[in-house]
Amino acid sequence: MTAPDTDALLALLRGRPALAPGHVWLAGAGPGDPGWLTLDVLSGLTQADTVVHDALVAPEVLALAPPGAERIFAGKRGGKPSADQADISATLIARAKAGRRVLRLKGGDPLVFGRGGEEAVALVEAGVPFRILPGLTAGLAGLAAAGIPPTMRGINQAVTLVTGHGADGEGSPDWAALARTGEPIVVYMALRKLPSIVAALLAGGMRSSTPAAVVAAATTPAQSVLVSTLDRIATDAAEAHLPTPALVVFGEIVAMRRHLLALTAAVEAC
Repeated sequence: MTAPDTDALLALLRGRPALAPGHVWLAGAGPGDPGWLTLDVLSGLTQADTVVHDALVAPEVLALAPPGAERIFAGKRGGKPSADQADISATLIARAKAGRRVLRLKGGDPLVFGRGGEEAVALVEAGVPFRILPGLTAGLAGLAAAGIPPTMRGINQAVTLVTGHGADGEGSPDWAALARTGEPIVVYMALRKLPSIVAALLAGGMRSSTPAAVVAAATTPAQSVLVSTLDRIATDAAEAHLPTPALVVFGEIVAMRRHLLALTAAVEAC
């Protein structure tokens, strides 16, 4: 990076809002790659003296915080021991009331299946000032990184983001209703419940030949993309032993990946 570029970046960072003592910023780190951070989140990282972070925040991102900053792990991973949400909120409140500059850093966007709304409510009730810094949610950015456009004129006019956590229990999504929309469905935290999700979509009338894909570890060096069909995706994903986190997408937009890859190869061959 040239000196003028560095100066311009530093000027942008200096112009961002200050993270004041006793305040909490609820921030999204994006889908994984540090290059997908927003400028405001980067600014928050450089100012924080306490960072409360999830399991999906890359070490390279955490390294952007000051060397002396307190780092508190508060990860939640399906099927594994996880921090209790009430304890996480209590930690944010306690650190803020102790005069710390607190950055609560989550993978993706803090308000998209990230429990950021719950933490914001807890902060309000405790009288703690806070700010929300959106991040690129994996349900959209992860698809883009895999070459799958979330929307495509002539294919879809909507896209549904849904959680697969608790997919077959009380409070689970109405998969039949989602299947009837005919629009793409992007499912977070879906791998463990994928067989039951597939069964529910088939029962709801979604065609067995509907294109489907799993995008694992999106935007990271470990990213992998498995393309299949609705009736095969659960079996194929199990056999592939894909890493987590992973997104699953159902719909005709998945077919665009092959088309875009073919066009890219043709251009590169010229």
